[in-house]
Amino acid sequence: MSDAGLTNGAFYAHFDSKDDLVTTVVGEELGRQASDFAELPPGRAGLEAFVSWYLSKDHREHRDVGCPSAALLDEIGRCDKETKRAYTKGAKSILAEICSRLAPEDPDSARGTALALYSMMIGTMQLARALSDRKLSDAVLEEGIRSALAMLAAEHATA
Repeated sequence: MSDAGLTNGAFYAHFDSKDDLVTTVVGEELGRQASDFAELPPGRAGLEAFVSWYLSKDHREHRDVGCPSAALLDEIGRCDKETKRAYTKGAKSILAEICSRLAPEDPDSARGTALALYSMMIGTMQLARALSDRKLSDAVLEEGIRSALAMLAAEHATA
C-alpha cells in the first residue's frame, strides 16, 4: 500500500481483506480478457490472432499486462474458494468465446478442443517464461503457435 502511496485504511475501505482484493483483480482481469475477444476479427481469424498474441515474445516479456492465467495460475490454485470461483467464472467466459468461434452453430461441440487449446497455450507461456535460455524459450513459443494453429486446422477439417 505504501508503494501505491495509500494507507492501510484506504485499502480496507475498498476491500474486506487481501483475499478480497485478489478475488476482485482476478475476476476483472479475466473478464477484460474475455471482452477483448470482441476486438478481434470474427471467427477463426480471431482465434488465430489470439493464439499469435498469446504465444508472442511480447506477451512473454510483459506478464504485468498479459494473461493472469499464465502469470498467476499456481498462486490462484493456493487461494481461497472465492478467488477460485472468480477465476473459474472468467476462465469459463474465455472458453465460451473460443467455443463460439470454433463452432458458432453448436459451441458445446467444440468444448474439448477449446479446453485443450486454452490449457496448452497457458502451459506453453508458463514454460517459455520459466526458461533462462532465450533460444529455447523462443522455440517453445514457436512450436506452441504451430501446434495451436494445427489444432485449429484439425478442428476446422472435422467441422
